[in-house]
Formats: sequence, C-alpha cells, structure tokens
Amino acid sequence: MSTVANPNYKKGFVPFAIAALLVSLIGGFTAVLGPAFVADQGIDYNNTTWISLALAMSSAACAPILGKLGDVLGRRTTLLLGIVIFAAGNVLTAVATSLIFMLAARFIVGIGTAAISPIVMAYIVTEYPQEETGKAFGLYMLISSGAVVVGPTCGGLIMNAAGWRVMMWVCVALCVAVFIICAFSIKKTAFEKKSMAGFDKPGAALVVVFFSLFLCIPSFGQNIGWSSTAFIGAAAVALVALFILVMVEKKAKSPIMNGKFMARKEFVLPVLILFLTQGLMMANMTNVIVFVRYTQPDNVIISSFAISIMYIGMSLGSVIIGPVADKKEPKTVLTFSLVLTAIGCALMYLFKADSSVAIFAASLGILGFGLGGNATIFMKVALSGLSSEVAGSGTGTYGLFRDISAPFGVAVFVPMFANGVTANIAKYASGGMEEGAATVKAAISSIQTLTLVELGCIVVGIILVRMLPRIYQKKEA
Repeated sequence: MSTVANPNYKKGFVPFAIAALLVSLIGGFTAVLGPAFVADQGIDYNNTTWISLALAMSSAACAPILGKLGDVLGRRTTLLLGIVIFAAGNVLTAVATSLIFMLAARFIVGIGTAAISPIVMAYIVTEYPQEETGKAFGLYMLISSGAVVVGPTCGGLIMNAAGWRVMMWVCVALCVAVFIICAFSIKKTAFEKKSMAGFDKPGAALVVVFFSLFLCIPSFGQNIGWSSTAFIGAAAVALVALFILVMVEKKAKSPIMNGKFMARKEFVLPVLILFLTQGLMMANMTNVIVFVRYTQPDNVIISSFAISIMYIGMSLGSVIIGPVADKKEPKTVLTFSLVLTAIGCALMYLFKADSSVAIFAASLGILGFGLGGNATIFMKVALSGLSSEVAGSGTGTYGLFRDISAPFGVAVFVPMFANGVTANIAKYASGGMEEGAATVKAAISSIQTLTLVELGCIVVGIILVRMLPRIYQKKEA
C-alpha cells in the first residue's frame, strides 16, 4: 500500500477539479462561437476552422512550457496565472471586431488552458497514491467530457437569447468566480521557487513554432493545396524548427521536452497508440455527420443525437473502465477497451442509406466508451513514476501529444472519407448511374473502406499495448 504524504489529497483536489471544469465548460460554451462570429462579421464559413485552430495551437504547443513553469513557480501560482490569462483571452474574445482580433484572442485562451490542464494532472500524479490515480484521472476525464455534453447546449441557449458577446461575458464571470475560489481554497505551501535564469527559453520558443506549424500543416494542405507555396513553406520551416529543437534540447540543462522522460516505453507506446486510435473519435463524429448529409439530408438531427451519445459513452468509459486499471494490469484493461473501440468502428461497416439513429448511436457510443477508458489509462501509464520536481513538465509534454493526436486523426481520416466519396461519385456517375444514387452508393462504399483502415490502426494499437511494461509487480506466491 502506498504511503500518502498528503492525507487530505482528495479535498485538496477540489479547487483543481473546479479549474478543470471551468476549461471544459467554457470550451463547450464556445463550440458555437465560430459560426456565430463569422455570420456576425459576414465572412466565409470556412474561417471557423482557423478560429478553432488558433486555440488548439496554443493550448497544445504551450502545455509543456507552462507545465515546466509550474515546476519553477509552483502549482498554486501557475494555476492562478493560467486562470487570469484564460479570463483575459475570453474578455478579448467578447470584444473582438475582426477575424485577426478573434484569432489572437482565442490563441490567448489556449495559453491559459495550457497553464491549467498540466497543473491539474500534476496534482493527481504527485498527490494521489498510485493505486488511485486511475480513479482520479477518470474523474478528470468525466469533468472534461461531461461538461462538453452540456456546454454547447447552454452556450447555444445564451447565444440565442442574448447574442454571442453576452455568452462570452458569462464565460468571463465564470473565470472570475473560479479564480476567487482557487485563490482562497488552495493553500500556500513551502514550495521553493526556482530561478528563471536557467529556464529553457530557446526550447520554449522552438516548441511553440514547431508544434503550431505541425497542427497548421494539414489545414494548409486541405484548404490551400498540398503543392501550394504556403504548405511547402510551412512544412519546410517546421522541419528546420524540429531539427534545431532537438539540438537545443540535447544541450539544455533543464529542457522543456525532457528526452529521458519521453524515451521510456511507458511514454512512447501510449503516444503512438494515441495517434493510431484517439483521433478516431473526432474523425468519426465528423464523418458520421457528413455521411448522414449525403444519405439522409432531410434527417440530419439523428447525427446530432448520436454525437451526444458518443460523449456520454466517453464519460462513462472514463469512470467505469479507467478505475479498473487501479486494480488490474493497465495493458490488460487497455486491450479490452481497444476491442470495444474496434466494435464501435466495425459497426460503421453496416451503415446504409436508410440506417436508423440506433446504429449511429451504437457505433459512436461504443467508440466513445472504449476511447474514454483508453484516455484515462494512457495518462496513468505515461505519467507513472514522475517525481514532483518534473511533474509539471512531464504532464505538459504528455498533454501536448494527447491534444495533437485528435487533430491528427481528423486530418487523416476525414479527408480519406470525403475524398473517397468525391472519387466514387465520379466513378459511379461515369458509369451511367443517376447522381442521387451515385452519391449514396459512394458514401456507403467510402465509409466501408474507412472502417477497414481504422480497424487496421486499432489492431496495430492492440499489438503496441501488449508491448507495454507491467505497471504493477507480480505478487509473490
């Protein structure tokens, strides 16, 4: 049984959980922000992609930097600073008058998110005993995914009643309330602040440049063209930044990207599996919406219902499957949850032109249930053995790779389906098939091809899971 240095670790987690709830709830609120803003400004709808990307870039790329800052300044100071930045970004969002202004505002919101999330995970890693981290990460995932279920609905109601700017001021008020709660409930500790003199500033700058470009490159390719100057230029700069980053981090005394931490099998394998499987959720959510629009254009509400089921499944997976890894070997539980993920994906092969909401909901719900369990257990495995001195940078680094795995999956699997539909429509139409019938047949054929590719990724993921080292030692007979 682990010895717990802080007997009040559960009570101490409450303000950190409230900060996590703030991020996820406002994230849900602002899911409806992009379309409302571009409509208000009278600009093209495809600009919503850049609004979402601005936040994703900073929240992912800045996570290891601000996690590292938490190791230097302490958890309390960094969390409160993150809430202030998060609130400031939402204030700027509320008063944004142009697309450039909005992009800058959402980038700042992402910086605040990048300060809050690693600190919450660092608390779990350092304060909870190992046999309870699965349960704690499950709670963290429940807070994150559960708020996403209700957030868009609440945000939409406020926006419809009073407009998107009022909705953003509500978000600012929530930030102020959470700051006050955290400031008074998180006790000051005897943490010894470290000097910023040795902080890896070149590494921090290069991390932001490389990972921001890494997230932008797929969008440049899809929206501007894979042979365009913008895509080639961004890819070239990203490669140069990556090369310099590796060189700088090798020489840094206290690197932002801790090579020793990342070289462990406990970190490398979960990250690889994340890229193979975790992006399936966002990708399949998008592809189901598109599939329904192709096959049942007058009944698009069924995809919205199925997506809600998916988020509920993810919430349940995080609190039902995740904590099992506190008692059983994590890789055994991960194998089970990946099998569930495969079942959810396999059901897509059965999609037809007249499919009911039941099969869409079953596919996405089971997929969400499996991936919710995966996400919780991956955190437990990848962050196992972290010392309190590097907990912030370690959780930030993991958070970076976790946050870019979903956009990566979208960048791969969404174009695969959409481009397949376009190609198949042309093929069937050239054979004399009527346009409507060709569209439906093309959508079904493309979703079936996509299903087989995704199942292949999951099989590889299961093989990698079986290669994970044991977290718990075998009990002696």
